[in-house]
Amino acid sequence: MKHRIVLSMIWIALLTFASCGGGDKVANAETPEAAEAGTTDLGQAGVQDDESQKDIVKVAVGSADHSTLVKALQQAEYVHALANAGPFTVFAPTNAAFDKLPAGTVDNLMKADQKDALRNILEYHVALAVYKENMIRDGQSLGMANGDNITLQVKDGKMMVNNSANVLAAVPASNGLIYVIDAVLLPPAK
Repeated sequence: MKHRIVLSMIWIALLTFASCGGGDKVANAETPEAAEAGTTDLGQAGVQDDESQKDIVKVAVGSADHSTLVKALQQAEYVHALANAGPFTVFAPTNAAFDKLPAGTVDNLMKADQKDALRNILEYHVALAVYKENMIRDGQSLGMANGDNITLQVKDGKMMVNNSANVLAAVPASNGLIYVIDAVLLPPAK
């Protein structure tokens, strides 16, 4: 009897510890609302894990060539979405790709009143599946997260998107695949 009581107390203590988040390290809340509420519900984005393969966001954050993309994801409040399970295929423009846009475009898109336009552009860079290089065919159309399609071209083993962006590299991530591209994809006008 005494043995069962001790085991029950240990089991309750373990459940309490686990339910309080004692098993995982969680990053600090990133939004003022979360900080005010005292919550740290960041989903997968809040888990600190230096041993497993990095997710798409952590790969982008670790790339000096993608700081503009990371800032755009933060402004659009999409960091947590792209850190979750996916699977995703992300066509990730480099900083140089953003620099090719007309002067002031990026600054304008980073304004609070332009969040919907920024989100539309970012969603046009994300497919909700993994499309590995060996799966891609010339002329293939992919549905993107914003509801529009992109078209892929494959010539001499090199891939392009919409006849405008060259794929420079493919980088695997724990929740999908990143294709580094040299141009920003702009959704078709509606």
